[in-house]
Amino acid sequence: MTTPNLTVPARRTVLRRRIRLLVAATITYNVIEAVVAVTAGSLASSAALIGFGLDSVVEVASAAAVAWQFSAADHERREKTALRVIAVSFFALAAYVTFDAVRALLGSGEAEHSTPGLILAALSLMIMPFLSYAQRRAGRELGSASAVADSKQTLLCTYLSGVLLVGLALNSLFGWSWADTIAALVIAAVAVKEGREAWRGDVCCAVPADAAVTSSTAAGGCADGCCVPSEEDPR
Repeated sequence: MTTPNLTVPARRTVLRRRIRLLVAATITYNVIEAVVAVTAGSLASSAALIGFGLDSVVEVASAAAVAWQFSAADHERREKTALRVIAVSFFALAAYVTFDAVRALLGSGEAEHSTPGLILAALSLMIMPFLSYAQRRAGRELGSASAVADSKQTLLCTYLSGVLLVGLALNSLFGWSWADTIAALVIAAVAVKEGREAWRGDVCCAVPADAAVTSSTAAGGCADGCCVPSEEDPR
């Protein structure tokens, strides 16, 4: 039988290191994703593809905020600031994408076919869920709201990859350029929702590894199930 009080400090060290590695991987992938998406989107006049690329930039900002937070020994003190950075990044993304989508609806150029965009969307749809799950799991166990918020930003990229893929595919197959604009507006709407949650700190009922499970968890107080202890939790 393990003794939680003895294992938790070592476990927290492992979780902090894991989060830093996952953040580094997220930043690296999203820098590449942003360059490809914005370039391909500009060439194809695709508001959705450009918006997706800007979301990658937001993800880099979000991950950088978490990296900054966990560079300090007492990372909890930087939690609120990191969440604010993540929230503002979401709002900035939503504002730009909405503006660009409305401009497209008013007839400022029609989106064209983009093979690089289709490939990028498909790759992100496969890669992002794994990064999001790993960081969400570690952040939840450590009790870090900012790490969980950043994992939701990565998960958002997964959803947006699907939206982007559908929009680009419809435009490529049937010439429905409006599908690209609708996809962009969906991206903006989801970004606003996630930004509001990050600003309020309403990202998940994150439970530190050395804390007891609260009665609200047993009562189903966390709708997305994120309060359930992970299998690696030493409790």
